[in-house]
Amino acid sequence: MKMDRLYVDVNVIQTVPPSCMNRDDTGSPKTAVYGGVRRARVSSQSWKRAVRQDFKTRFDESELAVRTKKIIMMIVNRIMAIDPSISEDDAISKATDVMDKAGVKTKLDSKKKGEDKIPEAQALFFMSCKQADNLAKLAIDGDYDKKTVQEALNKGSGVEIALFGRMVADDPSLNCDASCQVAHSISTHRVDNEYDYYTAVDDRAPEDNAGAGMIGTVEYNSSTLYRYATIAVHDLAKELDDKDTTTKAIAEFVRSFILSMPTGKQNTFANRTVPDAVYVAIRRDQPVNLVGAFEKPVLPDRDGGGYSVGSIKKMVEYENKVETEFITEPEAAWHIGEGMDGLGQGSNLQELLDALSQYISERI
Repeated sequence: MKMDRLYVDVNVIQTVPPSCMNRDDTGSPKTAVYGGVRRARVSSQSWKRAVRQDFKTRFDESELAVRTKKIIMMIVNRIMAIDPSISEDDAISKATDVMDKAGVKTKLDSKKKGEDKIPEAQALFFMSCKQADNLAKLAIDGDYDKKTVQEALNKGSGVEIALFGRMVADDPSLNCDASCQVAHSISTHRVDNEYDYYTAVDDRAPEDNAGAGMIGTVEYNSSTLYRYATIAVHDLAKELDDKDTTTKAIAEFVRSFILSMPTGKQNTFANRTVPDAVYVAIRRDQPVNLVGAFEKPVLPDRDGGGYSVGSIKKMVEYENKVETEFITEPEAAWHIGEGMDGLGQGSNLQELLDALSQYISERI
């Protein structure tokens, strides 16, 4: 499938209350210095996983992929489903051999028993359900070499691998370039982390016991985030090689990126919110991250505080500046939220997704 360059840019302004969505190795909310001040940060990897988890409710399992070391077990399950007459031990042997032929290193922990005794990949491996089927069929047939196995591993990437790519250190020929890029989300303003000192009471402690059963602290912050992602439609269409699947993948990614949220400390803070504003643009020349709008930190509104109104205003102004000085206007654009007049057509989320799907479908 060949087509001209086409990019879908997704820009989101989202206010998040006290939360700790994405922690570093010390348990502190991740941060970054931008524009000379400390910002709240949520890593791209964290939000991509949130999107992938949401995909499970949007796609059939056969359209998705799994990132795991237990790839041999995936193939074993498919072998036994295709041919129930094959014993588990024989299926393990066949699955291990076919992955060895692919050049993916596996290892067996001799101390483990049962299912855990099945060899595992030495590193996490991203494999679609279709690719597991491809390998299972080859393993059952028994007639394969390295070339045919690698061809099977590079066919049927599934939505997630086509979007987010795959890197295989053992053999770069199994790599798949990502069609989607996701930026680290950062606050549009300066942020200082705070601490929640908490105590827990032992429900069975004597009534005259005033002490706590447990004490501790949780670090958190609150912020108005700028989030950005872009999809190279031409690359995604080439990888998926199906018009309807490509159109659905783009629409569902945009939906999931807008509505999903990393699950870090959600039980503690119940911080799940929806965006204050969304701006989706279709571009031919190049994708554009509008984070430059916030290099100078947004200040609280004079009429009572808050950062969302000022953040939306700065994003709109920066988009207009970029279009005037550097690039052409988007071929099509839609927005959700107040204060976005002039940036494409106003709509709700479902209207936006319907219009986006129709636009993409007509151009693939």
